[in-house]
Amino acid sequence: MTGYQSFTELIRARAAQSPDRDALVLLAEDGGQLLPESVSYAELDGAARAVAGRLQRHVPPGERVLILHGSRRQFAIGFLACLYAGVVAVPTAPPDGRGHHDGRVAGIVKDAAASCVLTSAAEAAEVTQLLARTGYEQVLCILTDAPDIAQEAERWSPPDLDGDTAAFLQYTSGSTRDPRGVVVTQGNLLANHEAISQALGTRPGARIGGWLPLHHDMGLIGQLLHALWLGGTAVLLSPSAFVRKPVHWLQAISRYRLTVSGAPDFAYELCVRRVNDAQIAGLDLSCWEIAVDGGEPVRAETLRAFAERFAPAGLRPEALVACYGLAEATLLVTGSEAEPALPHHTMDIAALEGGELREAAPYALGRDLVHSGSAVAGEVRIVDPDTCEELKDGRIGEIWLRGASVARGYWARPAETAATFDGHIVGGEGGYLRTGDLGALREGRLHVTGRIKDMIVVAGRNLYPQDLERTVQQVSALFGSGTAFAVPGERERIVVVQELRARSRYDIDLDELSTVVQKRLSEEYEVSTGGVLLVRPGTVRRTSSGKVQRAAMRQLFLRGELKPLHQRIDPEVERLLATWSRR
Repeated sequence: MTGYQSFTELIRARAAQSPDRDALVLLAEDGGQLLPESVSYAELDGAARAVAGRLQRHVPPGERVLILHGSRRQFAIGFLACLYAGVVAVPTAPPDGRGHHDGRVAGIVKDAAASCVLTSAAEAAEVTQLLARTGYEQVLCILTDAPDIAQEAERWSPPDLDGDTAAFLQYTSGSTRDPRGVVVTQGNLLANHEAISQALGTRPGARIGGWLPLHHDMGLIGQLLHALWLGGTAVLLSPSAFVRKPVHWLQAISRYRLTVSGAPDFAYELCVRRVNDAQIAGLDLSCWEIAVDGGEPVRAETLRAFAERFAPAGLRPEALVACYGLAEATLLVTGSEAEPALPHHTMDIAALEGGELREAAPYALGRDLVHSGSAVAGEVRIVDPDTCEELKDGRIGEIWLRGASVARGYWARPAETAATFDGHIVGGEGGYLRTGDLGALREGRLHVTGRIKDMIVVAGRNLYPQDLERTVQQVSALFGSGTAFAVPGERERIVVVQELRARSRYDIDLDELSTVVQKRLSEEYEVSTGGVLLVRPGTVRRTSSGKVQRAAMRQLFLRGELKPLHQRIDPEVERLLATWSRR
């Protein structure tokens, strides 16, 4: 869709073309049912112009404005209002009363040098108290649903925007460092929506949606903004509604005939476990043309189980598509509707440890690896992270990117921007984004194998934590999410933190389970385990996109902040913990 100078201009055109069309269908829980609230393009545009008019009276163009909304309606209005006003939107998770959330919001306010917060009348007291607690009481709060806000629409004037204008800051998870704001421009947004449409075959007027949080790039861009870009309808339910009752997501797809919806891998696995036969009988998923699995990692086991479980509801296996993306590239990098995630290939684990993608021989230890499709948003290169030499097909290295969707850099962090966004290939050109992700190209398709920072190196071997985690989870049906990481010492030792599923009986022999975990890892990977911790559900931290925060879990372990139901730790690791506790 060419001819637009900015995403703002495109959205205003959509409102002019189809004022009465539903822009949003918002689903709220009531008595276990999902009740819809519709918002037309005319209503959304009018509300956004009104808030933008007030913003323009109080906030200069280019200033950063936090969006702190639990309401999906008010979030959408607030985000568009920032684009309409020419200020830089900063989507942020709404207040939840937890201390670490206060710290994250304060960190974003500080890093972005935000001068204003958009919130609602219902949340204003909590937001102002949060700002006061963290020393930012001077930050202006504007209510997107103030009683007198509608009159501001007459004062609004279109901002002067082009493709280089910053549209919003997408803050990364910040699990191991201070949160960093990725500067996404108007041009980045337009380019990535073109790429998404090309990859997934989305059509004008389509109904797209899901439950993902709107402060996260996959929910914001993939489910809200892409629907608006198409002139279609975004059908949205809350993350909490999905977690409480996963079938709500599938019911929304069935009832409102969504053609595209996606989520991280764990969401598909949750549906397999918690949606019963009677609920499946009430679903019609034949409309679901593209089911995007965009989590890290995408598990072949999950996709196979999901395809089999929901085939009676009309789900086609070829609808399941794995994609790769990240905030620094706006959102999508690879993926294609023409390249379904199944079938997959079983890769030799020993070859993976040596940095090569090679299919496993019969009876060899292997990992089922799902490809993430071909590049649709610029160039993808595989590069040795140490020598910066480009690697041949089949060799594993760091994934480097270049193209119109790659963001400008990190807000107010020139050194980190230069290090991350200006990679130079030996003997070649520069300007590549260094993703920190490991992968390989094979017949033009990207296979993501892990994260550089998560790699476990034992006796010169590169062990992928997700391989260890998968092996552990196969030990018992009682096992849910888990993580594996290395801790320092005379030699690196592996520690496993494994959740027991909700409603598991805790009168089982936990010590025996720990023994089996250690034995299984020793047999399959020839490694000794320095610690096994069996913990309650919800202990293993994840980002809002479902990625396991291994570095954060490692820190919690070393600081002695995990509360296991049972643990087995060898003496060397116990001495390490004693040293850390005195720091």
